[in-house]
Amino acid sequence: MHMLGLKLPTDPRWVDIAKKNIEDILVDHAYCEQKAASSCISLIVQYPEYQELVDVLTPVVSEEWEHFQRVIEQLKKRGYALGVQRKDQYVTALLQNIPKGGSRSEQLVERLLVNALIEARSCERFKLLWQQIEDEELKQFYHELMVSEAGHYKNFIKLAKKYLDPVKVQDRWERWLDIEAGIISDLEVRKDRMH
Repeated sequence: MHMLGLKLPTDPRWVDIAKKNIEDILVDHAYCEQKAASSCISLIVQYPEYQELVDVLTPVVSEEWEHFQRVIEQLKKRGYALGVQRKDQYVTALLQNIPKGGSRSEQLVERLLVNALIEARSCERFKLLWQQIEDEELKQFYHELMVSEAGHYKNFIKLAKKYLDPVKVQDRWERWLDIEAGIISDLEVRKDRMH
């Protein structure tokens, strides 16, 4: 259905609600970028012996942090402040599905696939905002971010296939796509959330 393999498209109501609540969406988006940077940092710190992972994810940390700064700028321009971080039910639900046990590289691959999923869903949402939002500056902003997140998604999948048999990774990815679709269908459409 989708260039990123997602099995369930975003509810079309989401973008209508998001357009009307752009302050909430920008605040939540800022924290999504902060968490993306933090997640890459924690992978680097927890798996320093995986040289390619360190090399690939180090620039991603800078990029995600730059996105965070740019979202803050967009908030300021509109006279909004960075509000309080809200619980991310989507990411929490994904993390609860990471299987316990397995080898170190299997654990790493599960984490990489969860990160890939989050990037894929963000990319899909950015595309919707780019296509449908009236604000020209935000339109451009979300188009740039859509392209960037698609690149990050590919990085995570590529790394996963480097550290585990690609056939096994593909099987796990298919399973994660099913899990993610289930989570998306269960979550209510929230006006103040990126996911």
